[in-house]
Amino acid sequence: MAQTAPDDQTIIDHEIRQRREAYEKSVSDGAPRSHHPARDYAPYRSSLLRHPRQPLVPIAVRQDPEAVELGSPAFGETDITELDSDLTRQCHGEPLGERITVSGRLLDRDGRPVRGQLIEIWQANASGRYAHQRDQHPAPLDPNFIGVGRTLTADDGSYTFTTIKPGAYPWRNHTNAWRPAHIHFSLFGSAFTQRLITQMYFPGDPLFAYDPILQSVTDEAARARLVAGYDHGLSRPEWSLGYRWDMVLDGPAATWIEEGR
Repeated sequence: MAQTAPDDQTIIDHEIRQRREAYEKSVSDGAPRSHHPARDYAPYRSSLLRHPRQPLVPIAVRQDPEAVELGSPAFGETDITELDSDLTRQCHGEPLGERITVSGRLLDRDGRPVRGQLIEIWQANASGRYAHQRDQHPAPLDPNFIGVGRTLTADDGSYTFTTIKPGAYPWRNHTNAWRPAHIHFSLFGSAFTQRLITQMYFPGDPLFAYDPILQSVTDEAARARLVAGYDHGLSRPEWSLGYRWDMVLDGPAATWIEEGR
């Protein structure tokens, strides 16, 4: 059987535009705005194969005593060190690329800080390659950059990472598909079962319009909340450029979370 050629960017752009227009029409007809994407967003091809098809199942801890283990602490403060949040100091030498400081606050829907929460990040290096065996595209690995970090939010909900600005990289969603530069964020509550995952993007990236993952967040305001803002006050003289990105856990200003992960 002959293999079907992968779709090109023109087809993906057309599908993105169709879904955006359909969403805006539904809102103008009175439907509420949706701050999270459809789980089966077709332009993001692999979502059609792996998205959850059934609603989430609540765990009744009182009826199932063994389920209490799912509420155990995720991490303690003693497990976090100073080097965990500085991805430029984890190896023997200096990583290549533009050093950046990423800082913000973790908030609830009422703007209150969420303290003591474990935040993990992972990302590609400055050339757009992950330090992972499954990433084999021909961009150079950086022996001084592993691309992972973690920290705990402070009493005011704040967090800070020092890292390298990641590069764009190709992926096989369609022909000539490239992901905009981004950093993955993983948030833990008081248990591993409360894990939430999202992505932070950088302002002015020319690949935004072409990326089905970002464009799956159909609402424009919700999509804009995934983009960090340059903050000159966070920039450190002769050291790093600063970006500020707050995350909101729920409510109308919530940050998009990757469902089903």
